[in-house]
Formats: sequence, structure tokens, C-alpha cells
Amino acid sequence: MTDDSSTTAGVHVPDSKLAREATELVRDSTSELIYDHSRRVYFFGSLQGRNRDLSFDPELLYIAAMFHDLGLNEPFHASGRRFEVDSADEARRFLQAHQVPEDSIRRVWTAIALHTTPGIPEFMEPEVALVTAGVEYDVLGIGYHDIDEADRAAVVALHPRPGFKQRILEAFTDGIRPKPQTTFGNVKADVLAHYVPGFERGDFVRTILDSPWAE
Repeated sequence: MTDDSSTTAGVHVPDSKLAREATELVRDSTSELIYDHSRRVYFFGSLQGRNRDLSFDPELLYIAAMFHDLGLNEPFHASGRRFEVDSADEARRFLQAHQVPEDSIRRVWTAIALHTTPGIPEFMEPEVALVTAGVEYDVLGIGYHDIDEADRAAVVALHPRPGFKQRILEAFTDGIRPKPQTTFGNVKADVLAHYVPGFERGDFVRTILDSPWAE
């Protein structure tokens, strides 16, 4: 059995045509690092959904998890948009091509676009909340002990994370270095501040004080 239809830690990967094609697209168009991370986001988001007793659409959660970092890829480096929006737009195009209902597309787009914006997704639809929960678990370790050690180990055995901390930071840096202005007001400014010499953060206070308004 391939990982496309596996059940790991009690979480089943949807075996629909849509999910299989999403898996193939992401696996073929991004790095092993991002592919494995995206799969773990689905598993960890699903497990957190179970912990929180949330009812969610596994297929939509899977699509959102798989596409959430696609915008870090080189073709999007000159887009001028936040990588989250590029990722969300790619997911929307994919879902529209498969004639998925607009409400489902909206949920996937929102889940991806907001996955680096803490404090909001947790109050939205379960798919939106759980993409962020999966990302926060895998990248930041938020809620680390909420998931059983055996389940966590099973997911990591399926999708290992060798050197993940440094490698994901490198991927973030490479993906957003060409468009530093997109980090204004969001967590990715921290990445460029650490890894790009000469980077200067946008300053919200200075933006207000230096605006063309007299007062």
C-alpha cells in the first residue's frame, strides 16, 4: 500500500481521485522536505481535530495541508504576494478545475491563507483551524504533548523529519527572500531578520507617523 491511502495513527488519508491527484501534484512540484511536512500537517491536524472533538471534512483538510506551502516554490518568488496567498491560489485553481463547490474552495483557500496568522483560524471552520493546528504542531511544537507519543512516532516514521528545523527555516528564507515586503506584519519577518543580512523590518508605528496625513 502506498502512502497515498495509508492509515497511520488512526488517521486515514482520503483515497479519492481528488486527493490522489493533489498528492501527485505536490510530490512532483515541490521538495521532499515540503511534501513530508505537508503530509505531517494533515496527520497532526487530524489528530488535533480528534482531540478537540471537531467534525471536519478529511478531503478538504488534506488538500489544504498538501498545498499550504506550495507558494514557497521558485516560480512564485517574483509574484509580489505573500507565499500563503500564492499557495491558496494554486489550491483554488486545482479545486476549480475539479469542479469542487465554491464553499469548499473558500474554506481551503482561507485555511491556507491564514495558516501563519495565529489567533484567528482557531475560531473559524474546523478545516481552517486544523491546518493551522497541524502547522503549529509540526513547525513550532505547539500542543506537542496533546498527541500520544506512539501516534506522533508513527507519523514521523512515515514522513521523517531529519534536520527539519534548519531545513524548513532555509525553505522559508529561500521562498520569501525575493519579496521581503510581504513579511510586513507577519511572523516571516523573523525569518529574514535572522537569515538575510541587511533586512529591515517594516515598522507599523513609523508607517502611521510617516503617512501623508497631516494628523
